[in-house]
Amino acid sequence: MKAAGQLSRGKWYSFRLKATPYTFLTPYFCLVCVFFIYPFINAIILAFYQTNGPKSKIFVGLGNFAFVLTDPDFHTALKNTTVYAVFSIFLQLPLSLSLALLLNAGKDKLKGFFRLVIFSPNLVGQIFVGVLFTVLFVPRYGLFNRFIHSLFYWGLENQWLQNPDLVMPAIILASLWIYVGFNMIYFLAGLQAVDKSLVEAAKIDGAGPFRVFWNVTVPAIKPVATFVVVMSTIGSYQLFELPYALLQNQGGFGPANAGMTIVGYLYNNAFNSGDLGLGAAIGWILALIIFTISIAQIRISGTLREGT
Repeated sequence: MKAAGQLSRGKWYSFRLKATPYTFLTPYFCLVCVFFIYPFINAIILAFYQTNGPKSKIFVGLGNFAFVLTDPDFHTALKNTTVYAVFSIFLQLPLSLSLALLLNAGKDKLKGFFRLVIFSPNLVGQIFVGVLFTVLFVPRYGLFNRFIHSLFYWGLENQWLQNPDLVMPAIILASLWIYVGFNMIYFLAGLQAVDKSLVEAAKIDGAGPFRVFWNVTVPAIKPVATFVVVMSTIGSYQLFELPYALLQNQGGFGPANAGMTIVGYLYNNAFNSGDLGLGAAIGWILALIIFTISIAQIRISGTLREGT
């Protein structure tokens, strides 16, 4: 009996030893199931229904997707978001890299202070920035119009948020103030990891500043640059709060929907109109767009890296 009891306690101890990790992981799995797996599956199912409130659902198959792809408002939102994404990559990121290069050079004791100052706009959030720039873009008295007028003696009456041609430039300018410093931190981290011995060797071989940057620095920071480009693209296609806050007096999307993004289009259909099924379909189309562009960017960056 004693031996049997010891064997039973041994099995129980072995079971507890094996079950302990799963016991500690159980709360995590429960949270994942409740807040990720269930909403994920429900979003897939919901995309095939037309809804009018949480309990009224009609199965429409691919009807939601067909409606979105033929809706002129979606085409407008896609164009606006793509224009913003292009400027995020080709205007915002070069500015971020330039600031990182300036702050990485030399041993100035004030570099830490300037890093904080340039990065700090990202800490206040898009809603605050949208409200702030609403004031800065005011005709005649706004800071932007005053600045342009002081340089070129015109533009004092520019209607930034009322003119459809100026709405997207206004959103891009506001986003520069937030995200240039944010992406600068990533580039700065990449620059500080560049092997200084390679830089010194290139200088000894007679390479000028541009050749050192192009042949030594750029290959070294390519992984960081790829990460920043991909994340900036994803963030650009998820843009919503900034234009919505900036254009709050213009219905949230500006004249002629000039400030409507894809997420804004999703919000308008899912919550303002109440069709959560249509909103789910828009979300999956957006996810597919982001996935496709991100994979293409990663593939292109890999090809370029192999070429170097």
